[in-house]
Amino acid sequence: MQYSHLIRVRYSECDPMGFVHHSVYAWYFEQARTEQMRSKGLSYKEMEDNGLIMPVRSMQIEFKKAGRYDDVLRIEVLIPEKPAVRCIFLFETYNQKDELLNTAKLEMFYARKHDLRPVKIPDIILEKYGF
Repeated sequence: MQYSHLIRVRYSECDPMGFVHHSVYAWYFEQARTEQMRSKGLSYKEMEDNGLIMPVRSMQIEFKKAGRYDDVLRIEVLIPEKPAVRCIFLFETYNQKDELLNTAKLEMFYARKHDLRPVKIPDIILEKYGF
């Protein structure tokens, strides 16, 4: 299952050279991931209100080209395998010229909000993702 999300680069997200600052991509990936969930009928806020959270375990980004101020970026989100406790998200970021800017891998896990204990992903979430 793949999802595409568009983001226009704002001036404040760039370094003095006019490039998207590397730290901003974590925000872009978070936005793309939560909108991908929303497209499946899942609200992260509702999930959190029901006591389930998804902390980040690790994130890796490989940069290939620089994004620039006012670019329209397309972030492709893919879940390559059926989640259990952990969930892997793969990202590819492209500019409006369809040039690959970076690839990323994000590993998260499902946990109870009140004590951060890992839990198996609820079946309703798996169903909405189509697993």
